[in-house]
Amino acid sequence: MNAPRHYAVVGGGWAGCAAAVALAGSGHRVSLFEASRTLGGRARRVEADGRLLDNGQHILLGAYAACLKLMKQVGISPSNAMLRLPLQMRYPLAAGADGMDFAAPRLPAPLHVVFALLRAKGLGRDDKMALARFSSTARWMGWQLHQDCSVAELLERYEQTPRLIRLMWNPLCIAALNTPPGRASARVFLNVLRDSLGARRAASDMLIPRIDLSALLPEAAAAWLARHAGQAHTGTAVGRLLPGSEPGAWRLEDRPGESLGEFAGAVLATGPEAAAQLLDGHADTTLLRALDHEPISTCYLQYDDGLRLPQPFYALADDPARRAWGQFVFDRGQLGGPAGLLAVVVSAAGTAVADGHAALEQSIVRQLADDFGMPALAAPRWSKLITEKRATFSCTPGLVRPDNAGLPAGLALAGDYVAGDYPATLEGAVRSGTAAAKRLVSRRPEENP
Repeated sequence: MNAPRHYAVVGGGWAGCAAAVALAGSGHRVSLFEASRTLGGRARRVEADGRLLDNGQHILLGAYAACLKLMKQVGISPSNAMLRLPLQMRYPLAAGADGMDFAAPRLPAPLHVVFALLRAKGLGRDDKMALARFSSTARWMGWQLHQDCSVAELLERYEQTPRLIRLMWNPLCIAALNTPPGRASARVFLNVLRDSLGARRAASDMLIPRIDLSALLPEAAAAWLARHAGQAHTGTAVGRLLPGSEPGAWRLEDRPGESLGEFAGAVLATGPEAAAQLLDGHADTTLLRALDHEPISTCYLQYDDGLRLPQPFYALADDPARRAWGQFVFDRGQLGGPAGLLAVVVSAAGTAVADGHAALEQSIVRQLADDFGMPALAAPRWSKLITEKRATFSCTPGLVRPDNAGLPAGLALAGDYVAGDYPATLEGAVRSGTAAAKRLVSRRPEENP
């Protein structure tokens, strides 16, 4: 049953890399096919105007056990590759700026949250009591909801104050689920809080990459595969999936129709649209085609080398009324990047990008200049706005996500959209890839070719 076999993984994002490493780690031969020239999918390195950037700024959490384990397996040291910071929500507090300063000390949970509340600036007594009430009630409930609802409804039910909602819960929800609170799943949001706020202190730590996203995992995974009877084929788009010569085996063809070989099984670690196309005629693709998506924009701003923010990253008070769309700003110069380079993230960016990239860039630099009280931030030397139009699925209440039930033998789906506890995160992608590999190698003997 466990004799070495040759498996295919279609898609070289984080889910595909996780699946490929898991299969090769089980002693099997693996061929990974990625249509792009760069591994990483929606979390990868890109080139813009001769500069190497990420296609989006990411924060990982200390709770991302699957990601951290996989990094270590392929030779990446998380402590070297990422800056680890305690849980925090710190806003620039220039004269007249509206924000707060909430930072957890390195104390055991839940004392780290208690002391952060006591020391928090910009929150009143009612705000602090509301946050304490939310945390204690959610713990008592086991961080579970029997009936899903929107995050906005959950916060109203827990009597959270308008200020706390605006400065704490809304940005956390949008950052985690990439879906506005009014239509974001409270059940999934609580899952994230359970594994971070509700777990040991280190689980709530924020991990900010010091190296580009392709180097953070995918390229190391490809190198690891090459040492373990596997190979990553970039620039190779799989266009067709056909039954193989034996039960459970599958043949792959590229888009021109050339054969890529026959395999004992295949993990489809593409986006849901591509997966639906490959599975057409083999399985029900209704749920794959029904997913809605949300964009994320990242605005890179290059200033003089001497520009440096007081902290590596800040939360920003987004406010559509004043066309302030930025939600977080990162000083890439403090994270191993070029000095003076800032990255501003706009999650759930559909409304923000409606007037075009130029208008969004201008609104972001005005927001930075106002919030930091630094007029120089209004005039960057260079700027580039990158929008991933289908960055994540829209994580709405009661959403039924695709899973592997009902797929033919020898096939498995992987991706951050596959059914699971987490929203569209790197952790969700890695978990799904590992689970897909396990599905293939644990087939019953009569299903194996």
